[in-house]
Amino acid sequence: MRVALTIAGTITRWIFRLILVTLIIDVVYVWQLWRQQPVTELGPVPESRLIANQRARIGMAHWQPVAMHEIPDHVVRAVLIAEDARFYYHAGFDLTAIRSAIWANLQHRRLAYGASTISQQTAKNLFLTPERSWLRKWHEALLTAALEVFVSKQRILEIYLNTAQFGSNVYGVEAAASYYWDKPVALLSLRQAAELAASLPAPSIANPRTRNLFFTQHSGKIHRRLLHVVSAKGAARL
Repeated sequence: MRVALTIAGTITRWIFRLILVTLIIDVVYVWQLWRQQPVTELGPVPESRLIANQRARIGMAHWQPVAMHEIPDHVVRAVLIAEDARFYYHAGFDLTAIRSAIWANLQHRRLAYGASTISQQTAKNLFLTPERSWLRKWHEALLTAALEVFVSKQRILEIYLNTAQFGSNVYGVEAAASYYWDKPVALLSLRQAAELAASLPAPSIANPRTRNLFFTQHSGKIHRRLLHVVSAKGAARL
């Protein structure tokens, strides 16, 4: 009995050491990803790994980054409404949205809803590949935490608006405005801002060119909420 306990204890210790070493190696790997793509508070928006991979794969990508002050407030608000309404109130992970997504997925008995924040999506776009795996989600979580610690919310939002995918091979709000409406993002209307934001869940199949049923309904909801927010903001100034 004593021998069996000794063997079990030895095995447990080696398993613990193996897990610890694996975790250390993985954290070092994530740190290397962070170092390869330095994120500064000021300066040009860095090209994301997602855009770089697309450029390497087909030789081009529609991408034209712009400074945050060049992006109209209603475009920013439309994206926040569509993707992360509590962006300024969480630390990278929206626990309320996560609980709601878990409950909805249990009801539908499938992974129908996600709860990724803008910070998480920025981390994924900047550093990681589009593959779906628990390991990638773990890396995404570590990098999201790092972004929230070392980069301001405003900078994270600026990077996201300039690197998010808005269509097949279309990245960032400036490239999307030019691609869909042949104008700079600074000249987009409220309706166009809503349509831009409505492209984010499934940019390749639901966008201002495909105009499928999901896109039409989703953009309509965003537009109505955007009108309410803009009206309330205008009334507050009176």
